[in-house]
Amino acid sequence: MNETVSTEQKRTKLNPLKGLGGQWIVDNTGFFLFLAVLAVVYIANGHVADKMLRDIDRTEDEIKQLQFEYKTVKREVMFRTEEAQLVKAVTPMGLEIPKEMPQRLQLEKTH
Repeated sequence: MNETVSTEQKRTKLNPLKGLGGQWIVDNTGFFLFLAVLAVVYIANGHVADKMLRDIDRTEDEIKQLQFEYKTVKREVMFRTEEAQLVKAVTPMGLEIPKEMPQRLQLEKTH
């Protein structure tokens, strides 16, 4: 009896899922759904990370632009506040640097 193995048993040994008749898939449907949700979460996480990196790069570029603008404006202000530049700017208005020292005013004390 051991020597005579039915053809059904031979097929079951060759394909273990064949004998289950799809019951194995039905029994593990919850696990397959879990794996599908896990895959969706993994993909969504990748998209969020990519978006965040793009935002970081955009912000870094904006910071570099603002730093450049700040340095340019600061250099321009420093140049325009030099004494020679101020003299050039106010000469057409009729203003000039006084040649004598300013006088100090003193209050008279009254009792």
